[in-house]
Amino acid sequence: LTLGRVQRVLNVKESLADSLVRSRELPAGQLGGGGAWRIRGSDLTAYIDAAFAETADVGQIKDDDVTAED
Repeated sequence: LTLGRVQRVLNVKESLADSLVRSRELPAGQLGGGGAWRIRGSDLTAYIDAAFAETADVGQIKDDDVTAED
């Protein structure tokens, strides 16, 4: 996938997509003479899955936090 495609999938600015790649948070490789970045679809899916997993528990109430008075 191109950076532009990643940008559209994640609904972010191209500069953020580029930053994710350059920081190696999103694995990518440079191909061809122009050095254009390419991202595997499976790596983008893994990035999205990890982002969901990281934020899934935010704001959740644990069962042991609830009392009978609640």
